[in-house]
Amino acid sequence: MSTRHQFYIGGAWVDPAAPRTLGVLDPATEETFAEISLGTAEDVDRAVVAARAAFAAYAHVSVEQRLEYLERIISGFRARLPEIARTMTREMGAPITFSTERQATVALFHFEEAARVLAGYRFEEKMGAGIVRREPIGVCGLITPWNWPLNQVASKVAPALATGCTVVLKPSEIAPLSAMVLAEVIHDAGLPPGVFNLVNGDGPTVGEAIAAHPGIDMVSLTGSTGAGIRVSKLAADTVKRVALELGGKSANIILPDADLESAVVAGVHSCYTNGGQNCQSPTRMLVHRSQRDEAYAAARRAVEEVRLGDPFDPSTTMGPVVSQAQLEKITALVQSGIDEGATLVAGGPGRPDGLDKGFYVRPTVFGDVTPQMRIAREEIFGPVLSILLYETEDEAVEIANDTPYGLAGFVQSKDPDRARRVANRIRAGRVYLNGAPFDRSLPFGGYKQSGNGREFGRFGFEEYLEVKAVLGYPR
Repeated sequence: MSTRHQFYIGGAWVDPAAPRTLGVLDPATEETFAEISLGTAEDVDRAVVAARAAFAAYAHVSVEQRLEYLERIISGFRARLPEIARTMTREMGAPITFSTERQATVALFHFEEAARVLAGYRFEEKMGAGIVRREPIGVCGLITPWNWPLNQVASKVAPALATGCTVVLKPSEIAPLSAMVLAEVIHDAGLPPGVFNLVNGDGPTVGEAIAAHPGIDMVSLTGSTGAGIRVSKLAADTVKRVALELGGKSANIILPDADLESAVVAGVHSCYTNGGQNCQSPTRMLVHRSQRDEAYAAARRAVEEVRLGDPFDPSTTMGPVVSQAQLEKITALVQSGIDEGATLVAGGPGRPDGLDKGFYVRPTVFGDVTPQMRIAREEIFGPVLSILLYETEDEAVEIANDTPYGLAGFVQSKDPDRARRVANRIRAGRVYLNGAPFDRSLPFGGYKQSGNGREFGRFGFEEYLEVKAVLGYPR
C-alpha cells in the first residue's frame, strides 16, 4: 500500500502538524490501496503563511518568467500523463480510456490555455482620464472535488499561477493522489517556494479553515451547493472574494425537428459521462409527447451499448461510482423514481449482473417523469436519466428553467437558428447546441444555485485579478 503522509508547503514535502490518516479506496475493488494524512487548521495556517510570504515577490514576476514556469509544468505534465491517468482510474474509478483522453488531457488543457491567455493579456490600459491596471488578487484558497480530481484543480491552479497569485490547494480527500502528482510536477518546474502549497484534508476541517482564514484573499470552490453556501458564510467575515462552481440539473431539449434517434442516443451517453458524476450532465431529457415511445426505444438501445466493468480494461465505458455512500445515494433516488410512479425504461436498482465487487450501479433511464419528482429536481450524480415530456416549445423552456440550478443546458434541432433562440431563453451559464464539443476557451459557470464566477479561458483568468484605477498620471 502506498503511503503519502506529507503535505507540500513552502516548496517542500513536510509532515502534518498532527498525525491523522485516511485510507484511499479503489472503488472497483473496495480495497484500501493508499493512505494519506488529514490536515488541521494549523497545517492550513502554515501553508497560508508560506503563500503570503511568497506573494510579495511572485506578484511582480514578469510575464515572460511566469510563461516559462507554465511551460515547464506543461512539459512535466505531458511526461507523466499516463501515470496521472492511471492514478485517477485507481482513486475514483473512471475507465482508463476516459482518464487518459478526457480526465488527464483536459486538465493539461487548462495549463495550456492559461499560458495562451497570459501571453496576450493586457494588464494595463488607458481609460478615460486615467489608467486601469489588473493585479493579482493575492493568496487563493482552492477547494476541489473528487469527480474530476485534476481537471478542477488545474482549472483553478493554472490561472492563479498565471496571474501572479499564490495558492493553497485542498484536493478531495476521496481522490487526492493525482493532485499530489501534480504537486511534484509543479515542484520540478522550479516555482519559488510558497507559491504553490497543498494540504490534504476533509471539508469540515481543512476546507472550512481555508474559507475562514484572514490571510486568504480569495476562495474558489467546486462542490455541492450546500458546501458553497457554507464556504460563502465563512468567507463573509473577511469579505474575501468567493468563486463557486456548484451543482447542476441540466436540461436537454430535443425539439421535434431533430434527428430523434441520434439525439436520444447521444443524450444518454452524455448523461453517463464519467459515470454520471458530472456537474453539467444533461440528466433531464425533454422530448415532445408525440415522440415518447420512439424516444424510449432509442434510450434502451443506448443503454445496451454501455460496457460496465474493470476500469483498467480499455473496452470498459463505465466503471464504478466513487464510493459506497455515492452508490447508496443513487440507489435511493432510483427507488424514489419507482415509488413516485415514473416508468422504468432501462436499468433500475440492484447490482449489475456479473459484478459482485466494487461500487457499480446499473445505468438507468426513467420515462414519464414529472417536474416535481425527486429524480427531476435533485442532483443524483450517477448514471440516471429522467425523460420528461412536453407539448410546446414554451413548455419545454419552462420545464428546463424550473430548477434551482443553472449550470448548463442542451438543445437539439436541425434548425440552428431555432436552437439558438431556445438557448437564449435557458437560464444557464453554458448551452450546447447539437452536440457541440467542449471548448476550453469559453467561460464555464452557473446561474442561480449553480454558483457564481467563471472558469476557463480569459474569464477564468480574470477571476484571479483585482482592478485598480490610477488617476493623475501624466499622459
